[in-house]
Amino acid sequence: MKLGKVEFCHFLQILALLLCLSGMNQAELSRSRSKTYFQSGRTRSKRSWVWNQFFVLEEYMGTDPLYVGKLHSDVDKGDGSIKYILSGEGASSIFIIDENTGDIHAIKRLDREEQAYYTLRAQALDRLTNKPVEPESEFVIKIQDINDNEPKFLDGPYTAGVPEMSPVGTSVVQVTATDADDPTYGNSARVVYSILQGQPYFSVEPKTGVIKTALPNMDREAKDQYLLVIQAKDMVGQNGGLSGTTSVTVTLTDVNDNPPRFPRRSYQYNVPESLPVASVVARIKAADADVGPNAEMEYKIVDGDGLGVFKISVDKDTQEGIITIQKELDFEAKTSYTLRIEAANMHVDPRFLSLGPFSDMTTVKIIVEDVDEPPVFTSRLYSMVVSEAAKVGTIIGTVAAHDPDASNSPVRYSIDRNTDLERYFNIDANSGVITTAKSLDRETNAVHNITVLAMESQNPAQIGRGYVAITILDINDNAPEFAMEYETTVCENAQPGQVIQKISAIDKDDPPNGHQFYFSLTAEAANNHNFTLQDNKDNTATVLTRRNGFRRQEQSVFYLPIFIVDSGSPSLSSTNTLTIRVCDCDADGIAQTCNAEAYILPAGLSTGALIAILACVLTLLVLVLLIVTMRRRKKEPLIFDEERDIRENIVRYDDEGGGEEDTEAFDMAALRNLNVIRDTKIRRDVTPEIQFLSRPTFKSIPDNVIFREFIWERLKEADVDPCAPPYDSLQTYAFEGNGSVAESLSSLDSISSNSDQNYDYLSDWGPRFKRLADMYGTGPDCLYS
Repeated sequence: MKLGKVEFCHFLQILALLLCLSGMNQAELSRSRSKTYFQSGRTRSKRSWVWNQFFVLEEYMGTDPLYVGKLHSDVDKGDGSIKYILSGEGASSIFIIDENTGDIHAIKRLDREEQAYYTLRAQALDRLTNKPVEPESEFVIKIQDINDNEPKFLDGPYTAGVPEMSPVGTSVVQVTATDADDPTYGNSARVVYSILQGQPYFSVEPKTGVIKTALPNMDREAKDQYLLVIQAKDMVGQNGGLSGTTSVTVTLTDVNDNPPRFPRRSYQYNVPESLPVASVVARIKAADADVGPNAEMEYKIVDGDGLGVFKISVDKDTQEGIITIQKELDFEAKTSYTLRIEAANMHVDPRFLSLGPFSDMTTVKIIVEDVDEPPVFTSRLYSMVVSEAAKVGTIIGTVAAHDPDASNSPVRYSIDRNTDLERYFNIDANSGVITTAKSLDRETNAVHNITVLAMESQNPAQIGRGYVAITILDINDNAPEFAMEYETTVCENAQPGQVIQKISAIDKDDPPNGHQFYFSLTAEAANNHNFTLQDNKDNTATVLTRRNGFRRQEQSVFYLPIFIVDSGSPSLSSTNTLTIRVCDCDADGIAQTCNAEAYILPAGLSTGALIAILACVLTLLVLVLLIVTMRRRKKEPLIFDEERDIRENIVRYDDEGGGEEDTEAFDMAALRNLNVIRDTKIRRDVTPEIQFLSRPTFKSIPDNVIFREFIWERLKEADVDPCAPPYDSLQTYAFEGNGSVAESLSSLDSISSNSDQNYDYLSDWGPRFKRLADMYGTGPDCLYS
């Protein structure tokens, strides 16, 4: 007979209840019965039973409340006088009790994984008095587990790695599944593992979940990753058990099981001979199927004729061998090189040495190509010396360059003028001899660094550069002089023999053993009574007083000429003048007042000085106001007709004039007679400051002076003329002057007189009169006769 789901659950409940009742502790029952409960007014008899634990299945799916158990007291006679109450965890919310019968039911679905047991308290009360007839007792309702949770992989999905070529049984990773069911009750939480995907490469231990390799010699280069599906099933894997799965990604890690191999047995590269040192010639690479450190290689040149010319290194990122140049290439010396290059793994695994040598060899041939090279100097830097006294054209030295190509083209030399802007040097274009082109001065420039250019005659675009350092040797051509501009003072109260100044000298020359200067007074100052000079023999000298009683009122400044001689060969000397000012000093010898304001004025002005300056300014202002007032009082109108509208007008006269003979338009006598003394007229709007008492004669004065004096006289007359307007005016004077060599050049006179005049002398007057000579000359090409 088949049972439905509900009937099966009821059957399980009845079975669990029978097991609970049959397993009750007999000792606990007899002990409970021996207890006496005293109630007010009477003694009650023993209880016939006691409870301490009930069992109930989880996940009850029925519609009716689930029966848990029954409480009953011996006092209860079945007449309804006793009522039962329940308290504790879940009372009234999960568990209810029939107060008349003591039956306990669960009204909610229970989940053992949420709470495995509940602790409650039961009590029997007298219904009328509501007083307990039984002491309060505590009991436990334990939730019985059913297999309602499948195993779960809490740490999945998993990733793991195992070295390639690992032997069978190599552990990869352990997976673990957990089951929330009760592990102490039945097989609900007993899990076994199996592999659903990943055979035949991997296997899993059923009880531990350890995944292991199942095939030998798995090659990463063939396949480097595998996806496994692992199942965990409870109920010890039996039918009806629940299961869960997880994925495991297994990656084969690399081992050095592949030796490097060059794709080709030989390589060839063409390289121009002009390629600079350290340039890359070629890149070669040996193939290695491994990765990471297992693919790291080192390259070396093991043989060949280019061992010292080339070197090879490894690129850490690409594992390529980089061939570079160590020495300059020369096609004319060698046209090709051969290299034997080895590539070898740096980290060799001894387990795989049987697979063959973990290195390989190849041949690299390098062909040098010819390039038209610029001329090459015999030395990269030439050092030359020349005295600064060398004359122009002195030979300093010679540079030499040659064409390194097989054609050996002739070379021409020149100086790069950007390095010799002042053109101090010249070079012979054919021989390379360098000479001086200007006088040299070591004090201006002690070393000249010039660049010499060498050009091929057949190909001027090929230019080589040589560098020449020319050191200028010093000669004694600079006289010594004061080391600084001294400001020397002497106090009025100075005593004889008092030191007033210590002086030193400098010399622009650079003697090999240092300067030695000698100081003395000049011959004319040697016997002066004021100061003396003492040579300290250490390139310094001391100026001392020879008397006392200096007075600024008598002489405020003394000039002391000092003669300085150097130790050069030949020696040079100079005379330097020391200016000594006389000052009024305090008791400590500090100058207070000197003849020059720069020595006595303090940084700021005193109150007395400020008052004096203000008084002067006020006085000047008063004078200016008085002058302005007086001029306003004396001012009169220049034109008495006030009703006439006076404006400045421009008057135009279309009068050409009659030339020198026209005496009616202008009084020519006034221009010609320079000795006429006119009466000085006082101008009413200008205060006369200069009165001309007499005028010099102009008869013997040169013409340019005559013009200047003439204009000056007319200007003065216009300034003092009372009829002149009180504003600036333009005066025009047409005065030729006396004694003209050309006399009159007017053609009007010749035409009126019909005279035949010769103007050939005009050609002797220079280029300024060439135009007139062409117009009036009597040459054969003249248009006028």
